[in-house]
Amino acid sequence: MPVHTYTNWNSRPSDQVEQIEPFRKYFFICEGANTETFYFRRLIDLRKQLGIHPLIDIRLWEKTDEDRNLSFAKNLVAFAEKQKHNPENEFDYERDKMVIVFDGDIFEDKVQGYEELITQIENTDIAGVTNPGFELFLLLHIEGSYEGRIKGHEADFLNVDEDGKYSYAYNVLRDLTGMNAKKNPEIGKLADNVLIAISQEKRINQDIHDLKGKVSSNIGKIIEEIVNEKPST
Repeated sequence: MPVHTYTNWNSRPSDQVEQIEPFRKYFFICEGANTETFYFRRLIDLRKQLGIHPLIDIRLWEKTDEDRNLSFAKNLVAFAEKQKHNPENEFDYERDKMVIVFDGDIFEDKVQGYEELITQIENTDIAGVTNPGFELFLLLHIEGSYEGRIKGHEADFLNVDEDGKYSYAYNVLRDLTGMNAKKNPEIGKLADNVLIAISQEKRINQDIHDLKGKVSSNIGKIIEEIVNEKPST
């Protein structure tokens, strides 16, 4: 079982309520095995509170077994495409959308082919990219974090530490929350403040086609579009 599907679709108070099928499903699949999973599980549980249309479902494909630590965006795209072809995963090519979430940091100076990858994804799916990483998007859930911790510090986010890692966003998030985002599932509760993140994200670069050298995220933009979608059946 390469993926486990997390969804709260048809979580209803009574078995007597008619079980219906969604008009569209958004499948999120993420490069990270922990932090993103903590977050999107919580976000999915908030679907009703966010006012997402009753016929729109959000699902998380969690990588399992030997695929759990599969990373590198190009490999993730190939893996996601394979899962779409598996009938057990219930992906409807006519209506459903895949959202592939990955970090842009590796494309800053190590890996080529970013624009080609985005073009490939956007042929059929949606690319969700954070630069340098997902912790930046989580930071945006904290009221005032853009003005207090991001604005004027953009270069710090895109500088590597002595180990060659983009750890600044992770460290700032840990300082503000007291949590290790890679290990503590409680970090997912930041999703309760997703509307704050959506608002603050508009103050940084959201254009993933113009990512290099810029603190960036379009995850909030994607979520906002899902919240605002009103299907006509």
